[in-house]
Amino acid sequence: MIYSKLGYTDIEVSKICLGTMTFGEQNTEKEAHEQLDFSLEKGVNFIDTAEMYPVPPNAKTQGLTEKYIGSWLKKRKNRSDVVIASKVTGPAPDFSYIRNPLKIDKKNIEKAIVENLKRLNTDYIDLYQIHWPQRQTNYFGQLNYKYSKENVNEIFDNLNESYEALNNLIKSGKIRSIGLSNDTSWGAMKFLEISKKKSYSKIVSVQNPYSLLNRSYEINMAEIAEMENIKLLAYSPLGFGVLTGKYINNKPKNSRLSIWNRFDRYSNKNAKESTLKYVEIAKKYNITPTQLALSFVNHQPFVVSNIIGATTLSQLDENIKSIDLILDDEILHEIESVHLSQPNPAP
Repeated sequence: MIYSKLGYTDIEVSKICLGTMTFGEQNTEKEAHEQLDFSLEKGVNFIDTAEMYPVPPNAKTQGLTEKYIGSWLKKRKNRSDVVIASKVTGPAPDFSYIRNPLKIDKKNIEKAIVENLKRLNTDYIDLYQIHWPQRQTNYFGQLNYKYSKENVNEIFDNLNESYEALNNLIKSGKIRSIGLSNDTSWGAMKFLEISKKKSYSKIVSVQNPYSLLNRSYEINMAEIAEMENIKLLAYSPLGFGVLTGKYINNKPKNSRLSIWNRFDRYSNKNAKESTLKYVEIAKKYNITPTQLALSFVNHQPFVVSNIIGATTLSQLDENIKSIDLILDDEILHEIESVHLSQPNPAP
């Protein structure tokens, strides 16, 4: 396993991070504990979760993912062996069962962290992330920024308020570092500006989608990652499993896309065509499509950790083993040719 520091901190994280949004929906508590045990055994020390998980979110299951991780931590008594990342939920009218009104502000952040810690059976979280911004911007598949009529001063006030609340959590020892998620270059730079002006703890990461089907992060966020040491936690590196190639001809029984049609973001016509080409490249070089897709993400210099998810231990094993594969220049050239012919078919 490869390890590196999380931003400016001394927190050392594995290049592979265990994503947990299936815990409590597609995976039972027993299966969740098996995945956690297996991952730790293979050198994965980084676990990502969120207060709104599992996915798809609903009132009945909300919080189960953190509870399953918490029961595992309590049973294993190994808190110091793992790095836990969690999130506070952004604004969404459908999630009023979490808090109402649900916003990224001081009140919501202070309430959220209490419940995060309780469910996780811990007194601190290593990385605490804003799941998505309070302001309207590009995330969850949107690339074409639409000018908002939001009051700019209110946006600035909200950023300052939420950052102060997060910084206070560091001061109180409840969290060790701060990260963003589903955010933009403007958001990251504005947080940097505030941190310098007010001497707050600097953000250490941005968790955004990144895969062979969605390399939009490279356009301007990658430069920030390198220049400011705010690197990427890459999520959906397999595009909801599409890049495994298993959806080319049909939707396997009990697979995510066969159960929930709403997750078709990576299944449009152009994405399917690109996926087929990537599958052909993998076959040509005698590697699996999964290994091709994950290795591509693993070894990007701006990626601090690649968040992988699985519903079975066999899937998890293949995903983790991708860390041992390094794609040569010939394969990377073929990947780039596909990308240039159809850039970012599934943002």
